[in-house]
Amino acid sequence: MMMVCSLPFGWQHLLKGAAREFTICCPHILALDCCFPGLFFELLRKSKAKPNGKKPASEEKKMYLEPEHTKSRITDFEFKELVVLPREIDLNEWLASNTTTFFHHINLQYSTISEFCTGETCQTMAVCNTQYYWYDERGKKVKCTAPQYVDFVMSSVQKLVTDEDMFPTKYGREFPSSFEALVKKICKYLFHVLGHIYWAHFKETLALELHGHLNTLYIHFILFTREFSLLDPKETAIMDDLTEVLCCSPGGGGDGDGASGGASGAQNHVKER
Repeated sequence: MMMVCSLPFGWQHLLKGAAREFTICCPHILALDCCFPGLFFELLRKSKAKPNGKKPASEEKKMYLEPEHTKSRITDFEFKELVVLPREIDLNEWLASNTTTFFHHINLQYSTISEFCTGETCQTMAVCNTQYYWYDERGKKVKCTAPQYVDFVMSSVQKLVTDEDMFPTKYGREFPSSFEALVKKICKYLFHVLGHIYWAHFKETLALELHGHLNTLYIHFILFTREFSLLDPKETAIMDDLTEVLCCSPGGGGDGDGASGGASGAQNHVKER
């Protein structure tokens, strides 16, 4: 059976109609969440405002690395404490609840800039110097635009997290033996979406004043995946420069261990994944 915890962004009101019920099992999470009421409504309100100016072809200068922007977040809470597996909580339960909630929050974050992510502005699913392709159920490589890729991700993950055989919620149901591998696959796709928001749509996020939400979500997600080794360091290397800055600063987890630092120097060619 899967329990679902709440992330500290005040967004759980949106999810009341979702297939899963939110159960607060950790007092420190409940206390933190209560400190930020109404943030979800603020996020939706800001998402309705359109930024001025046209979107550039790419964020070549990595605006998201500028100190004035990396310092922005909605809380300075030490997320490294929040991601640790609580006592008496089953590991699979913890992975399932957090993975499901991260999916909802990343989906919400992307929705705030989705009108700017079109087939014309984002003809490929690109993050830094890497271009991602989708692989269908037969393993066939599919070249698609960024909005198509994100739609594939969100649709497939939604199908998985609402499947009782994959993410059981009823008492007595067991998690499948392949559950950890499934969670890793989901986290990889969610990382791609976060990376694309930073790389291609940070200017819009900044104009909407939602970069603090994005930074906080990124820190929490990265520290969680590190805690349980859910992402291959080679997969996340393209964002190591941002990870190093965010996760080593106050409220970012402290020591910032786990970053390889291998992607700080951008290459001239485009990698395909």
